[in-house]
Amino acid sequence: MKKTIGRIEKIGFPNWSIDQLDAKVDTGAYTSSLHCHEINVVSKNDGDYVQFSLFDPEHPSYQNSVFESRLEKIRKVKSSNGTVQNRYTIKEVANFCGKKRVIELTLTDRSAMKYDLLLGRKFLKNFLVDVSKKYLHIITKN
Repeated sequence: MKKTIGRIEKIGFPNWSIDQLDAKVDTGAYTSSLHCHEINVVSKNDGDYVQFSLFDPEHPSYQNSVFESRLEKIRKVKSSNGTVQNRYTIKEVANFCGKKRVIELTLTDRSAMKYDLLLGRKFLKNFLVDVSKKYLHIITKN
């Protein structure tokens, strides 16, 4: 049976020491996207990595740190305004709806958006969305 989630839910990223981030559920988007800036690719002996800063300095979760994740691929993404961008894609562990799950994220500048994280259909395939509700699940540390 699929869990029901609301249009806004909390998500955590333990590898980044982020416990409770508001995420907008977007069934119209295929991939999930995360607000980042200063995005750079670095080649190492075991492959390519993406280095990036999360959020803006005004954000409560801003850490003034550079994070690093393995580059999974570069994906063409069509934004809501119709423009196509090449975006770096990473995979990270997330705490969502009481479980640790792997989420694929495209990194982009979402500074003009209300929510720093958008959850797309690829991540949401095992959930039902009740658009009349918000925050149906509390984050527990696993």
